[in-house]
Amino acid sequence: MAMRWAMTAMMIAGLTGCAGAHGSGPRTPPPAMADGPCRDAGLDRFVGQKASGDIGAQLLAASGAKTLRWGAPSMAMTMDFRADRLTVSYDEAMTITTVRCG
Repeated sequence: MAMRWAMTAMMIAGLTGCAGAHGSGPRTPPPAMADGPCRDAGLDRFVGQKASGDIGAQLLAASGAKTLRWGAPSMAMTMDFRADRLTVSYDEAMTITTVRCG
């Protein structure tokens, strides 16, 4: 019985580590219209706007990216480049600071 509790606790601890220190960021709907490699052109217009699920959907549609990665303040992110991903960083006020493919 003690072994079962220990295994359960380890599984829960592993799952909570995936949540992130600042939450999951704005909820983004699945990328329905996104279809391929990300394009940076014209995305500067989103800098200064409030991060939200609606803006996330607009970013995906405008960039053509398949996935959207939100970057919260002080959040660690991998440095791997993915041609089909859009990375959007925002500050403590949820204002978008950078938008870039990769």
